[in-house]
Amino acid sequence: MKKINAVITGVGAYLPEYVLTNEELSTMVDTSDEWIMTRVGIKERRILKGEGKGASDMGAEAVKELLRKTGTKPEEVDLLICATVTPDHIFPGTSAIICDKVGIRNIQSFDINAACSGFLYALDTASKFVQTGHKKVVVVGAEKMSSITDYTDRTTCVLFGDASAAVMVEPTEEEIGVLDTILRSDGMGRSHLQMKAGGSVKPASHETIDNKEHCVYQEGQAVFKHAVSNMADVSVEIMEKNNLAADDVAWLVPHQANLRIIDATARRMGVGKEKVMINIEKYGNTTSATIPLCLWEWEKQLKKGDNIVLAAFGAGFTWGSVYLKWGYDTNQ
Repeated sequence: MKKINAVITGVGAYLPEYVLTNEELSTMVDTSDEWIMTRVGIKERRILKGEGKGASDMGAEAVKELLRKTGTKPEEVDLLICATVTPDHIFPGTSAIICDKVGIRNIQSFDINAACSGFLYALDTASKFVQTGHKKVVVVGAEKMSSITDYTDRTTCVLFGDASAAVMVEPTEEEIGVLDTILRSDGMGRSHLQMKAGGSVKPASHETIDNKEHCVYQEGQAVFKHAVSNMADVSVEIMEKNNLAADDVAWLVPHQANLRIIDATARRMGVGKEKVMINIEKYGNTTSATIPLCLWEWEKQLKKGDNIVLAAFGAGFTWGSVYLKWGYDTNQ
């Protein structure tokens, strides 16, 4: 039997219409465009508006575009994995709700919560399912980060935006697709970046709501320190493991959390900035949606066989890198 690889065969995305600029944020909290751009490199971010709208609404739109672009009928999908830290509900899973809104019935679906590394964890999981017989697997990152953002906290409210992006993963006997993954986690980082309340340890109460403990809490310096070292280390490790020189890498697709972290990772890899996908200025940190959103935005520039390194770091801590060869030319 020939080896089966899992290859991305299409990308879809959804961005909310409302644009929250740094100028508008400066009327809400003590900040400025210069302060935000200097520290994180974000100019604006998208916000999902509308009563009763959640991550599944964006996820469903991204999946609809994905199915349309790949010519896939809902009944042809046999697995959907949703990476999210902002599910519609604690249960049922957002993956099942997305399936319902898209018309996908009676298939396996589940959510993955690995914070900003969620898409990498989900893509790796999808590749394993493809290698063992699944034919069409949808991986979607969907985040309504505005729902857990404290817009009186200037250290976090400037960072996050809402978006969703999805990829189709299918089997191939060609030497393309997901070729290697390195995924790691260390629970020691949980105190530095978390939502303090709302889980089983600290259920919702008047006190937790009054203290805004259902919003993102971050100790910026500690997270930055670990993110710079771990994301860069794992990206270099996957290059060395696969005998990739900097010139061999067509694209670095980093998680879009902080421009300085992205720059540090690229420098460690020896990859020039012209090979780095960066859209943080327009969309901010959309957590599990950032990497597929980059693939969607750069899709027309990607060529079959391109060596691509994906890298991320998130709460937990979680971090990782994926090495893949791109599977198609968009014009074809």
